[in-house]
Amino acid sequence: MDQKILGLATAEDLEGLQQCLQRMKEQEVGALITRHALKGKEIGMLVRAIFKGSPCSQNEGICLRLFVYKHCMQLVESGDLQSDIATDMIGLLMLEAHQLPGGTLAELASLYVDAIKGGSIINGKSLDLFPTLLTVLASQESLNYGGGQLSGEEYKKQLINTLCSSRWDSKCVIHLTSMFRDVPVSTEELQFVMVKVLRMFPKLDLQELPPLVYQLLLLSAKGCKKTLLEGIIAFFHQQDQLQNEEQTGTESMELEAATVPQDQLRHMEGTVILHIVFAIKLDHDLGRELIKYLKAGQQGDTSRVLCSFNIALMLSVARIHRFEDQVFDFLKTAIIKSFKDGQFHQNSKFLQDLIPGQFKVSEMILETVTNSVFGWDHVTQALVQLGFIFMDSFGPKAGPFGKVAETNPTAAKTPAQQTCRLGAKILLETFKVHEPIRSEILEQVLNRVVTKTTSPINHYIDLLSDIVTSAPLILLDSSSKVIEAFDHLSYLPLSTVQGLLKAVQPLLKVSMSMKDSLILVLRKAMFSSHLDSRKSAVTGFLLLLKNFKVLGSLASSQCTQSLTASQVQVDVHMRYNASANESLCLEILGSLRRCLSQQADVRLMLYEGLFDVLRRNSQLANTILQTLLSQLKRYYELEEDLLPPLKLESCITTQGGQIYLQEPLAHLLCCIQNCLAWYKQSLLHGHRGGGDDDDDDDDDDEGSFQHDLEEQLDSITRRMVKSELEDFELDKSADFSLTSNVGIKNNIYAVLVMEVYEALMEYNFITSNYSMNRFEDVISLFNRFHKLSELLKEKSGKGKSPTSSKMARSLLTFSFVSCLLTALFRDNTQSHEESLSVLRSSNEFMRYAASVALQKIQQLEETGQAHGADGQNAEKTFKYLCDITRVLLWRYTSIPSAVEESGKKEKGRTISLLCLEGLLRIFNTVQHRYQNKIQQFFSAIDVVSDGEGEQENINIAEKATFHIRQFQRSLMTQLSGDEEDFNSKEAQLLVSILSTLSRLLEPASEQFAQMLTWTIKICKESNLEDVPFCKGLMSMMFSLHVLHKSPVSLLQELSQDVHSRLGDIDQDIEIEEQSHFAIVNSKTAAPTVVQLVLSQAEKVLEEVDWLITKLKGQLSSDKELTDENSQALTVREPVEKAIVLQLGTLLTAFHELIQTSIPSGSCVDILLKELAKVYNILTSLVKYYIQGYTGHVAHLPARFEKLVKLSGSHLTPQCYAFITYVQNIQSETVSFGGGAEKKKDKKKEMAAITAATARVLRETKPIPNLIFAIEQYEKFLIHLTKKSKVNLMQYMKLSTSRDFRINAATLDAALQEQEAAEIQDGENEGDDQSNIAVDENQENREPKKKKRKR
Repeated sequence: MDQKILGLATAEDLEGLQQCLQRMKEQEVGALITRHALKGKEIGMLVRAIFKGSPCSQNEGICLRLFVYKHCMQLVESGDLQSDIATDMIGLLMLEAHQLPGGTLAELASLYVDAIKGGSIINGKSLDLFPTLLTVLASQESLNYGGGQLSGEEYKKQLINTLCSSRWDSKCVIHLTSMFRDVPVSTEELQFVMVKVLRMFPKLDLQELPPLVYQLLLLSAKGCKKTLLEGIIAFFHQQDQLQNEEQTGTESMELEAATVPQDQLRHMEGTVILHIVFAIKLDHDLGRELIKYLKAGQQGDTSRVLCSFNIALMLSVARIHRFEDQVFDFLKTAIIKSFKDGQFHQNSKFLQDLIPGQFKVSEMILETVTNSVFGWDHVTQALVQLGFIFMDSFGPKAGPFGKVAETNPTAAKTPAQQTCRLGAKILLETFKVHEPIRSEILEQVLNRVVTKTTSPINHYIDLLSDIVTSAPLILLDSSSKVIEAFDHLSYLPLSTVQGLLKAVQPLLKVSMSMKDSLILVLRKAMFSSHLDSRKSAVTGFLLLLKNFKVLGSLASSQCTQSLTASQVQVDVHMRYNASANESLCLEILGSLRRCLSQQADVRLMLYEGLFDVLRRNSQLANTILQTLLSQLKRYYELEEDLLPPLKLESCITTQGGQIYLQEPLAHLLCCIQNCLAWYKQSLLHGHRGGGDDDDDDDDDDEGSFQHDLEEQLDSITRRMVKSELEDFELDKSADFSLTSNVGIKNNIYAVLVMEVYEALMEYNFITSNYSMNRFEDVISLFNRFHKLSELLKEKSGKGKSPTSSKMARSLLTFSFVSCLLTALFRDNTQSHEESLSVLRSSNEFMRYAASVALQKIQQLEETGQAHGADGQNAEKTFKYLCDITRVLLWRYTSIPSAVEESGKKEKGRTISLLCLEGLLRIFNTVQHRYQNKIQQFFSAIDVVSDGEGEQENINIAEKATFHIRQFQRSLMTQLSGDEEDFNSKEAQLLVSILSTLSRLLEPASEQFAQMLTWTIKICKESNLEDVPFCKGLMSMMFSLHVLHKSPVSLLQELSQDVHSRLGDIDQDIEIEEQSHFAIVNSKTAAPTVVQLVLSQAEKVLEEVDWLITKLKGQLSSDKELTDENSQALTVREPVEKAIVLQLGTLLTAFHELIQTSIPSGSCVDILLKELAKVYNILTSLVKYYIQGYTGHVAHLPARFEKLVKLSGSHLTPQCYAFITYVQNIQSETVSFGGGAEKKKDKKKEMAAITAATARVLRETKPIPNLIFAIEQYEKFLIHLTKKSKVNLMQYMKLSTSRDFRINAATLDAALQEQEAAEIQDGENEGDDQSNIAVDENQENREPKKKKRKR
């Protein structure tokens, strides 16, 4: 039969073919097709022959064709056919589809829809025909459908709708998505399809997602890119959240919701990202859509936009050159905004209550770094780039004169610092997990260290140090890069060299080549002609001496930088280590001796570093001390009778007409006495091994030079005590002017002598063992020192205020200062009593000790280290700091300042004040630099115990409260005394200390609430007229109040107080006497309190503005998620309520302030600016409601109407009255400016008028901005009225007519008057000017203005 059909078709016998086919049953035709298809023989010819014999003009033909289509579709879907035969068959059916009538097409299409619904489509091959059917259907003009007529396009739309609303089998999702690429669809239909497929994501297996995303991306070429990107991002964000919940151990998860394995998910995410990036490369519109989506989402819920998957996607897109800058700019702004928002949120209890937790972007970025291990190679390069962008853009900037603001690495405070830290973390973590990119990171860090010589690079050095400690052995592979960096050492600034060498120091212990190349570079630098290079060489050599220990040196707990196990392993294999170290160290010391004949700066560095070397490498003691002894001998007068005992003349040199210090002799003495003291102590403790006979000779040598040094120091002390100023040629008649060479020389000389005195004082105290004679020497030395310092102050301080002369940098060491203070103030040992009374009898000496302690604390606060021996050792400085704190606390609390003041006759600050200032700085320093040691600190400063309490059980808040109460008592004593006894400086310091300590309290705790209540009580009761004290106290009140709740109610009360103190702008109105806060009085009200109130109001306005921006962002993201509207509304409602309440209370505060007769000046200026801000924020709120109405997602609450009513009745009219008042006082200023000079010559009169006018112009500048803000507010209120159908304008009175056109007649009259009469009445002139410039007078205020004129 099949041959017959084929033969008839070939012979073109159509009639015969038709008859033949009509005789056959459908089943027979089906069996024929099946047999041929399975054999793969001539199937195309057979189907073509069947179609020839069943023309569409006859019903039988149509029915047969329909049967053939159905049968072929089943055959193809069965999967029994070879793929090429199936493809041929579908191709043939596609070609013939155009012949089919509409009804048949509709039936076939419905068949497909039913098959998809029923899930009978398995391999999806037959789906290739569906797009052709739909295309042909859409071109039909009309179809019979459900008893009516439909166009083909509408029927196709109906079909797609039915298809998308039915359930799909997960197996056929990819086939269907692929199929829709060939279907011509409208944007609306495409949206249906996209949303349907995206909803299927959770039901699919993981491995099916990447191909599906690929098909969707191809489909997105037709449109709906935003929908697709949002869907993909939302799905993966949800998956990540489920993963995190599972990892944090959330037990509530049901079994069926158990997540997929993490590594599978990450690998799949990586593949999806690659597909998206590939699609963006081909279609830049998709990339633009992604950037647009991200920027829009940044306003609303940031967590949705900046999830880990998204960041990885963005970083991958950044590899496309076209989007690189856009992506990195977006990430920079997003991160800095996130940190700013976090800081904003953290600093305000009001915001914390409204919006609970802040999303942390930095965690997400670091999570991306962790996830990138799962084959995300396309992300790593961009991660490194991002890290460096953050560090370059937000690193520390050079301050004035190129100085670097010292930043404390443990506490990054500002958003920029946090971003810079994040950049370093990204790089460090990427370095740890990605081997291929390590050398690049190291190279870039070193490049920046070497090339950025003018800008600060501390952050890069910290990063380098972290990299070295995290993986020292891995770095050995890249040692060539470090060695390359060493070549640049002699051209780098000293601070960079110090940082770099400290950072790579652990590597020097494990890499011989690195150590050798460094020594070579340092030797070259030592012979350089540049001073800085030689200083760098000294730094490097000293570092090597500290870290390459000689066998037998003492184990010094604090000396070596902690090494990892891997490094220790390497060290073990270096048998030659200790002996090689000895020869290395002696060789280095030989190089360093060269320094002793170089400039003072180089010698100074050597002297300051040698003590540290000795302490860490004790075997070098002999060599070091002998070197120092031979250096001292150069300047020591051997003759006992000669005064002074030192050849000070040879310490100063002249070169090229310039005089400068050649030998810092005092530093040499300091170095000698520190080394000697340490050396003697080590001998005393029997640390040094001298059991062998061979060492006896050495011991004799050691004893002799130790004896020589002690003898010389004692002799110098004796003779320095005897020496008068005349012996140094520094008596009162000497010239100290800095303009002549003699004066400069005398100044250098005097400072040198003073420093020698200090070095000797320390030596004598330390070696005294509390002997009376030694202490008498100390006092004699101090008296000489004091006399000389007073002389210098007197000579150099001519024409300067007495407070401006700053204390010179003291040479005393931090350890000695702590020891001295303890002896002076706390030592109660009976045997020491008599000798200490010698020191205690001199009040000047006691004050000097306290001043030096303050200076050391200041150094520690500003730079993190103190000058002198042990000053760089964090552990020791912290211990000394605790000791000093204990003494200062005891001294301040035990001896009342009133007692001290009653007997004082001396100039300058009292010891109590010095103690207080020291304590303030200490509390600040501990909070900023020793955050993790606060517990230890409070344990150590406990005055009752000896500072050795069990620090584990210490409650920081309790200890802080204890100290707060002590200082509160001191302040109350100050306030309860007579006003003339009130010490303003002490009260200010006490307030600052209380403020600093209060930061240690939890804002939610009871102690914090008590502190706040106490502060408010003081403000309400204290009526002191001391402006600085008032400012400090109120600033503390606000800073505490903000962490407890919003301070708007306080602002309202303070504004009422200010109004009643300063009076009304209308002098005829009497104000009722109100006094909530006694501290607001006639002296403090303006400008102090007004400025504080306005600055606080500005912060409240910023918070409100921030909240409105958040709400607007939520609105725009809610528009897409209309199903969540009711839920979103309930989230927004409390925020809206809070905003309206805040603004309402603020309006009443401003209502009081703008009726106050504030004196002309900065207060008026700030108030006008803040008023403009209030109106701008009101406008912003109105715009938010307009946006809500536009998107049909908002309604007007009644409280908002009340706010608008309040602004119309209490604010706007008063604003215009206040503007009039301001212009009146300004015009008076101008007329007075001229009037004061009436009798003087014309030029001076004109100059005075010009100056006054300029000031007026400057101060009235904000007026037009305010008027514009009011008008904008009213304009948008009209818009909102139209949108909401609520008449909001009924509360607004008509604005004053402000016609800015110049009134010609008035102007002519004024000019004629000016010509006719030279001198005019000031008030009339002011009135004319105000009439010409701008008519600001409100109708209801007119009569009052006339009264004022009279």
